[in-house]
Amino acid sequence: MRRALLLMMAMLLALTAVAGAATPKTSVTDIEDEVMCVACGVPLDIAESPQATQERQYIRSLVAQGKTKQEVKDQLVAEYGDRVLATPKDSGFGLAAYLVPIAIVLIAIIAGLFFVPKWRAKKGGDDPSDQGPRLSDADSRRLEEDLARYEV
Repeated sequence: MRRALLLMMAMLLALTAVAGAATPKTSVTDIEDEVMCVACGVPLDIAESPQATQERQYIRSLVAQGKTKQEVKDQLVAEYGDRVLATPKDSGFGLAAYLVPIAIVLIAIIAGLFFVPKWRAKKGGDDPSDQGPRLSDADSRRLEEDLARYEV
């Protein structure tokens, strides 16, 4: 009986340790790079204003209460509004911040696939006879004689 009780206690301790390791601990530095100073408009991890200090203290108090990263961010939005988040929303106008760069890259790739072959065709091939004026027979002979003097 005593052995079973000790075994159950050990298992309970092991489960508690595993559960504690499974939930990552939130820290101020984890959150600072994902939120903005509402006064400066710069990321909180580089902001140096009194407002930034106040936001950091607020984050510290939320972390001390055991809030998760998402809960802290939700509290910051409730306190300061959406402008506190460093990433745009993934709906409405904020969606354009994600889609416009992708569209620009796709348009550039398509334009490159369309215009580069035409540009290369217009430029001409690599045929040396297409480049420059034709040499006279005397110039050609003199060039051959000059090249023969060099040991290439």
